Amino acid sequence: MQYTKLGQRGPRISTIGFGAWAIGGMNWGPTDDQVSLKALHTALDAGVTFIDTADVYGFGHSEDLIAQVIKERGKGDVIIATKAGNDFYYAGEETDAGYGAIQQNYKKEYLIEAAEKSLKRLGLETLDILQLHSPDLDQLEGDEPWEALSILKEQGKIQHAGLSIQSFKESEQAQLLDQHADLLDCIQVRYNLLERKAEKTLFPKALEHGIGVIVRIPMLFGLLSGKFNRKSIFEGDDHRRFNLDKDKLESYLGKMESMTDLYERYPEWSPAQVALRFGISHPACHVSIPGGKTPEQVMENSAASDMPAVTLNKS
Repeated sequence: MQYTKLGQRGPRISTIGFGAWAIGGMNWGPTDDQVSLKALHTALDAGVTFIDTADVYGFGHSEDLIAQVIKERGKGDVIIATKAGNDFYYAGEETDAGYGAIQQNYKKEYLIEAAEKSLKRLGLETLDILQLHSPDLDQLEGDEPWEALSILKEQGKIQHAGLSIQSFKESEQAQLLDQHADLLDCIQVRYNLLERKAEKTLFPKALEHGIGVIVRIPMLFGLLSGKFNRKSIFEGDDHRRFNLDKDKLESYLGKMESMTDLYERYPEWSPAQVALRFGISHPACHVSIPGGKTPEQVMENSAASDMPAVTLNKS
């Protein structure tokens, strides 16, 4: 496992992390808590020191499982990054199609309350990183979310402040790095072999300001592992029913078919590992956070940290 500093002001972390959305037990198909706990332990045993979660993942359940593992083995040098702003506490009937009763809430009082609740669930006195959870741009144009992060920092409730950039809004939200460079220690961004919009404007700004970059969806919801095809079907509450619907699968798989030569350059590594290593090969990026529902997935993911850099151009 390789390690790096998350930007100029962030903590030292492993370059492959553990994305804890799936273990929350919602939106990713069936999960088993005992298997999820084993996956977390396996990640830490493999040298992973960065866990990314959110209060809304499983409506608190992801944080509960992480807390259980930390209680069993101690926190040590593990960095836990959580998120707030997708309000499931006060949402009424379903307001977020596909994800349940969730509404965006970036009011100062709410974010401070949500941080307190995450602290309690995780059993911590301070959050290593709190990220605003992929808000619409208009939610960020006022002062309240930024005031909340500043207050929480001043109170010692959070050590670092972050922003999870909304998917497909990488250029539109890049200006926020200029406006809040003194407050933001890191950002999280959708970035992978097939979705590289962040390279244009967002990554140069992150480098300019020394802001750490957390790469999410590095395997495009598992697609880049090579395990799906045009007949793949996602059932129940699995969010991939719409994030990888028939038309999107067709488009993505068509692009993947043109990348055969890339995988052939790394014959000793799996497609999943190539995708993960690509995510941290850009100089702006520090950690990829693949989801891990099983110990086997975690071991494969973790090994990608030791791969050579993956570039799209032949050297």
